[in-house]
Amino acid sequence: MFKHILGILIAIAGIVTPVVAAPPALRSAQPSTPASVGLYEKSELSVDLEAAYTNPFDPDQVDLWAEFTSPSGKVSKIWGFYNPSQKPSPWMVRFAPTEKGTWQYLVKVKDKEGTAQSQTGSFTAADSSHHGFVRIAPNQRYLMYSDGTPFYGVGLWYNDSFERNRGAITEANLDELKRRGGNFISFFHTPLETLNTGLGKYDENRMDRLDQVFEWCEKRDIQISWNIWFHSFISEAVWGGGNARYRENPYRLVTDATGFFASDQAWKYEEKLHRYMIARWGYSRALFLWFIIDEINGTEGWEKCDKAAAEEWCHKMDAFFNKHDPYGRPTTGTQSGGIGQWWPGGYKIFDIATREIYEAQGHPMPKTGKVDPSDESPLRYSYRNYATQTQNLWKGFEKPALVGECGWDHTYYEPGTPGYLAMYHNALWVSLANGLCCTPFWWAWSDMLNDSVVTNQMRYFRQFVADIDFAHLDLLPAQVDASGCDAWAMKSDKLIFGWAVNAKTSVAKDSFTISGLKDGEYQVRLYRTWRGRYLDSQTVACRDGKLTVTIPELTTTGGHASNTGNDVAFKIVPR
Repeated sequence: MFKHILGILIAIAGIVTPVVAAPPALRSAQPSTPASVGLYEKSELSVDLEAAYTNPFDPDQVDLWAEFTSPSGKVSKIWGFYNPSQKPSPWMVRFAPTEKGTWQYLVKVKDKEGTAQSQTGSFTAADSSHHGFVRIAPNQRYLMYSDGTPFYGVGLWYNDSFERNRGAITEANLDELKRRGGNFISFFHTPLETLNTGLGKYDENRMDRLDQVFEWCEKRDIQISWNIWFHSFISEAVWGGGNARYRENPYRLVTDATGFFASDQAWKYEEKLHRYMIARWGYSRALFLWFIIDEINGTEGWEKCDKAAAEEWCHKMDAFFNKHDPYGRPTTGTQSGGIGQWWPGGYKIFDIATREIYEAQGHPMPKTGKVDPSDESPLRYSYRNYATQTQNLWKGFEKPALVGECGWDHTYYEPGTPGYLAMYHNALWVSLANGLCCTPFWWAWSDMLNDSVVTNQMRYFRQFVADIDFAHLDLLPAQVDASGCDAWAMKSDKLIFGWAVNAKTSVAKDSFTISGLKDGEYQVRLYRTWRGRYLDSQTVACRDGKLTVTIPELTTTGGHASNTGNDVAFKIVPR
C-alpha cells in the first residue's frame, strides 16, 4: 500500500524520477493467540506486510495465505484476510489445528510485483475437550464430529438482523437456548457488501458482528448453520415487501436480479466474497453447515430466468465450498415449503438433501377452524406431513436429510396455543423416527415463539438422542404396524428407536409391531416425551421376526397424577 501511495504523491508533485517497482515485503507474522492452543481452537496470526493494492479485500491485487504443516506432515493452505478493525496490523490468518503436537507455518503474499514469505514459525496444539468439526458420518445418513462423536442437531432459526450496530442475537438468549437443550442455530447474515462499500469491499461493522456471534457460539458449544444467500437479498419483487431487497444490493450494479445466477461478472465478486468468508470464519468449530441458498424459488433468477442456470450456480457453489473449506463441512440449499416445492435437482446437488415444510401452503391439513375430533385431527395431519416428506428424502437420496424451514404461523394452530406446542413437539419426534439428521429448523427464535417452541421439549428430546450413536449405526427405516396408533422406527442390529402417537386420545394400551428382526429377547424402554422420563424397562420376545410392544396404561396412584399421554418414544436393544 505504501508503494502505491508513494507513486501517487510523486505524480502529484511532478517529480519525473521513475519509481522502481519492487516485490511485496512481509516483515513479520506473529501469533496473536497463545503459543499453545487446544485442538480445534483458534490459532491466529497477525501479519505485517507491504504490498501494492488499492483494494485490500481483492485477492487478485494482494493474495495472502499461510501453509500449516501438521505433526504428521500434512500441509494445509489457509487463506489470509484483511480486517480493518485490527490495528495497527490489519492482515490476519486464522486456523484451527486438528492434530496434537507441534505445527509449523509459513506465511506468503503475492501482488502484481512479485511474492514474499515469512520466516517459519511454530505453535503447539494440546489436547482439548472439543470434538472438532461436523461432517457427514461414514453411514452417509447422519453427522459426526472430527473425533467420531455423533452430532444430532437440536435447534431452530435465530436470525440476527444486524443493522445500525444492533443485532437480535444475545448471549443471554444463547444461554437460555443451551439450557433448554439446543445445540445449534441457523441464521442468515446481513450482506457484507453494501451500496456504501460497493462490490468487492465489505462492511467493517457487519464483519465484527459476525466475529462476535461466532465467538459467543464457540464458548457455548452451539453450532451454526450459516445461510450464505437468503432469497430476499437477491429478489426484486417475486414475493414483495421485505422479501424484495435487491434494490439495496450492490450486485444490481452489474446485473439485475433475473440475471444474478447466470452472470459471470457477479460470480467473480461472489467467489472473492466466499473466499473471504472461509478465510475469516472457516476456522470456527461452531460452524457446521454451509446453507448455500434459502428458498431459491423466491428469486427472479429462478422464476424468470433459466432454471438450469440457477442449478448450475448451485453446482458451482457446492463445488467451491467442498474444495476450499479445509474442514470439510457439508452444504445444503432449499426451495420454499409449499407442497409443490419438491426439488430433486437441488437435493442431488448439495451434500445434504433439505426440504422445507410450511403446512398451510398446500400440505394436507383441516380446512376449517372447528374440527370434529372423531373425524379428523389437526395434529395427525401435521405429524404425517413431516413423516411423508422425511420418508421421501430418505428414499430418494442416499445422503443426510433435513427439514430446513418449517413452522412459523404457516400452520393450523396459531403460535402461543397449546395445539401449536403439541405440533412442534410432534414434529421433533416423528422426524427423528423417520431418519432426519437434525431436528426440523423451526422458524424462528422470537418473543412470539419462545413460549411455544423454546420449552422443555428441546431438552427432553436432547436427553433421548444423547446416547444414540448415529454416526456408526447402519440405520434403516423399520417396518412398523400399529394398532390404534401411528408408529415409526429406525432400526439397526444394535438398536431400534422410534415413536408411537395417538393424537386423538392416548397411546395407553395401544400396541405396535416391528417386523424383520432376529428372533430372541429384547429390552424395551419407553420414554415419556412430555416429561423426559423413561418407564421401567421390559423384556419382550421376538418370534418369527416380529416384536410386539403394548404400551401400558398409567393411572392415578396415591393421589398423584400419572398418564401415559398421547405419545411415547422408545429404544429397543437385543439382550
